[in-house]
Amino acid sequence: MFNVQSISLRKELVIAFLVMLGLATAAPLLGNQYLTGSLVNAVLFISAVTLGWKNAVAIGLISSTIALATGLLPIVMAPMVPFIMAANALLVTSFSALRGKSFWLGAGVGAVLKFAFLWATSSLILNLFIEQNVADKIAGMMGLTQLFTALMGAVIAYGALRLGKKI
Repeated sequence: MFNVQSISLRKELVIAFLVMLGLATAAPLLGNQYLTGSLVNAVLFISAVTLGWKNAVAIGLISSTIALATGLLPIVMAPMVPFIMAANALLVTSFSALRGKSFWLGAGVGAVLKFAFLWATSSLILNLFIEQNVADKIAGMMGLTQLFTALMGAVIAYGALRLGKKI
């Protein structure tokens, strides 16, 4: 026998997943790394709390793939996409593991790990695939800007989650 309440709950989760995926995928349309990064990170934090860490990781993976495939991300960023995906997964999993102790502890550790991973990998990877002057610009995008946008995403997420009484 079907449990109507269970079906309704799954439908709500699918809709929430698709909304979060849509926001993360469309964020590059904002055209500003600070806005885009802050929004994507906010979506990842919110998704981790409301949909669970596995779904949040999936959103980070799928949205990056769609953004590159549809041209929302510049093709010059292609070599970094797998590392961006891994960094998003690192952000979500570390946040999820620590947020039970403190939202801000989880968000802070996640932001620092994401930044450190992208900063370290970008200088190594980009120089292998891209000419030096372009590689330097992209490496700059993978530096402190990543820390700032992850922390801003946490602030946005915290406010949204408080408004929605999820934390």
